[in-house]
Amino acid sequence: MTSGWAAGSWVASGWDSGDRLGGDRLGGGWVAGTAGNGAGPAPDAPVRLFCFAHAGGGVAFFRPWRLALAPAVDVRPVLLPGRESRIRELPYRRIEQLLDPLAAALLPHLDRPYALFGHSLGSIIAYEVARRLSAGGSGPACLLVSGRRAPTLPSTRRQFSALPEDEFVAAVATLNGTPPEVLRQPQLLRLLLPALRADFELNETYRPLPGPVLRCPLGAYLGAADPEVDPAELLGWHRETAGEFTLRMFPGDHFYLRDGRPEVLAAVRHDLQRAPRS
Repeated sequence: MTSGWAAGSWVASGWDSGDRLGGDRLGGGWVAGTAGNGAGPAPDAPVRLFCFAHAGGGVAFFRPWRLALAPAVDVRPVLLPGRESRIRELPYRRIEQLLDPLAAALLPHLDRPYALFGHSLGSIIAYEVARRLSAGGSGPACLLVSGRRAPTLPSTRRQFSALPEDEFVAAVATLNGTPPEVLRQPQLLRLLLPALRADFELNETYRPLPGPVLRCPLGAYLGAADPEVDPAELLGWHRETAGEFTLRMFPGDHFYLRDGRPEVLAAVRHDLQRAPRS
């Protein structure tokens, strides 16, 4: 299983500087979605949604979600080291190294019921965060995963992370998530490739960490023409929770959810409304 990339989306139409970090200093730059005065478009939303992007992706990928889901949902994309405003930081290559600082950064933001959404690589990050926070007694109301096989299933697809640079870039281009203008700019590619390659390595070396199954509802989303995961692989997520499981399929490929498609956002809204909140 490989993870898609939409690097360059933030270069062309990125989150503005206030949105990117704003009032999130307590999170050390990990959590986007509030303006400098601490008030986003949904400050009084009853539920907060933390969003985790695909390999190489950042907060800009979820920019359309923020306004579309307000005022009912406070969307907070998570920004990992090595991209956008954190591009000078070293990216993580192992989930074991990432999980502790990430979970700690989210804790100041758990002041209301919350859910997690992850796409591709972001699915396994969101899943492990959900398990870690649940073990500490602050679990999510709902987990939504997208575009990745279930954690316990072995990969049946080509590994990308160790490929020579030219082959790596060509392989990533086949996933249909990379703007052609990015591929044509060698200097920009050199800037973005370290985090992208690290993300693929994290995904390809991932093995589920020890821990119990979740108890919250879990929804699994898929593009019908996704070459990276099939419905049977997505269905395997039902084993990761003792709660309700839902599988949803949408027209499109690995990046079926690009640009905040209304039918995807409607499904997210519906799943969050159904989730129990304590």
